[in-house]
Amino acid sequence: MTAVGGRARAGTTAARRGTAWESWVIGAGIVLLVLYCLAPFWWMLVSSLKGPAEIASNRLWPEDPTLVNYRGVFGGQNDFGYAVRNSVVIAVATTASAMVIAVFSGYALARLRFRGRNLVLALVLACSMFPGVAIVTPLYQMFSDWGWIDQYQAMVVPNISFALPLAIFVLTTFFREMPWELEEAARVDGCGPIGAFFRVILPLAVPGVVTTGLLVFFAAWNEYLISSVVSITLASNPVTVALAKFAGDTEFQQPFGSQMAAGVVVTVPLVVLVLLFQRRIVSGLSAGGFR
Repeated sequence: MTAVGGRARAGTTAARRGTAWESWVIGAGIVLLVLYCLAPFWWMLVSSLKGPAEIASNRLWPEDPTLVNYRGVFGGQNDFGYAVRNSVVIAVATTASAMVIAVFSGYALARLRFRGRNLVLALVLACSMFPGVAIVTPLYQMFSDWGWIDQYQAMVVPNISFALPLAIFVLTTFFREMPWELEEAARVDGCGPIGAFFRVILPLAVPGVVTTGLLVFFAAWNEYLISSVVSITLASNPVTVALAKFAGDTEFQQPFGSQMAAGVVVTVPLVVLVLLFQRRIVSGLSAGGFR
């Protein structure tokens, strides 16, 4: 009995050591991943606080922090405020339009029984296989004929088409994992198909809808290729295009500091959105049904 008890205690001790070692490895991996993801943003922030004489230095923090680069972003010939306004309008319009289509499409593909619904979903996903650069020239020609150049719709419509395949796929998967009993119970209580959707299914699908909406918003906010072709003047440039067109104080100066400051300004709203909706995002990504 003593020998058996000793072996049991030894096994328990070894198991605890193994668990502790695994925890250390996982923790170290998480720390390295966080550092890898945050290092570029940190360097961008530090560079944005450096003056023209210090911008080429490799210090991890500027000796004399200054906001001169941020003043250059929203002043002079750059006037980044127009670009921020344009990106907000484009991203919000894209997200709202894409999510309305994706919610109803995802629900129909997940709940309704009709012939060829898997083929429809496959065709939707196939649309995302076409590279954006392959359709730039046809889009420019078509939008020129329609008089859409330098107009918001020339950027909103392509963004919707790019975002819909992923949004429909994610929401279709999310709706499929919701048990049918919820909808059946709503109908027993007197709700029709539309009432059951809006009163029961859609409120329970909020985590998935929010997560998908944020993904669509981020994609529209960061889009550059189509916008660089169809938005020519400052009045319609989104932040990605305006950032690429930044000019220095003189003809031969590369505005590294102003570009870094503008990068911080563009990134901060996305970080704020993630922090505000982090619980919804985690719920949406981890939701596997309501079992």
